[in-house]
Amino acid sequence: MSFFQAIFIAVLQGATELFPVSSLGHAVLVPALLHWSYDLHSLSFLPFLVMLHLGTSVALLVFFWKDWLALFKGAAGVLGPRIQAESLYILFLLVVATIPAVLIGLLFEHMIRDFFGSATPVAIFLFLNGLMLLLVEKLRGTSPRRGVATVADMTVADALIIGAFQCVAFFPGLSRSGATICAGLLRGLQSETAARFSFLMAEPVILAATVKSAYKMRTVPLAPGELHLAIVGAIVSGVVALASTAFLMRYFRNHDKWALSPFAYYCMGAGVISLILLHFSL
Repeated sequence: MSFFQAIFIAVLQGATELFPVSSLGHAVLVPALLHWSYDLHSLSFLPFLVMLHLGTSVALLVFFWKDWLALFKGAAGVLGPRIQAESLYILFLLVVATIPAVLIGLLFEHMIRDFFGSATPVAIFLFLNGLMLLLVEKLRGTSPRRGVATVADMTVADALIIGAFQCVAFFPGLSRSGATICAGLLRGLQSETAARFSFLMAEPVILAATVKSAYKMRTVPLAPGELHLAIVGAIVSGVVALASTAFLMRYFRNHDKWALSPFAYYCMGAGVISLILLHFSL
């Protein structure tokens, strides 16, 4: 992998991990469309992948450090009994939301990604991701609960359903953040609240993926050049992810209605164009 390819993939990872457009889908489609030869699933690519995930994880931690600090201080009882109860409840919601992805991931992740991991099905799933975003925008007004303004106002059922929606991201081309935000909107959450909970629950998920990949690479020999690329990739991915998170939180705060529509049209267009290019081998 060249230096240019490493930077390109790092920028792509940092942006698409949080935008509701599927980071894994782009990681599969872009090399296929540009005829790049590296293998995302090879052991030699693992160090770079681990560092990309680490960069994204650190970016989320930096952006939401006040949220996490308040949660843990509150849970420890530093801020009083009322805040302690609320903080413990929010942490419990995050644990509940993480359980479905852990269970499904352990059982079926490799089977799903091996079966659907080639470029053509990924392009189809990217198109379907756009349809999902658009459909949810049309259906969200039918929720009997409207305007859930904070994570603390969520129910355990909300967290469990949002966590279950997260599992669709095991299909390359379907977005984790897109699915979880969609689930939140269908449960009556405001766009900003749905995005905040989605990004908070992304931290343990991305960190777990990083640890899992790091464990797999424990026997992989690492050349000095590969290490340098991985470090640069982590920095670039982290900076882009931080900027993406800041943009998205501001965007969802100011666009509660039809907030997902631009991403929906992008995914549908990118999916169709990718299918055409792949079919004609352009």
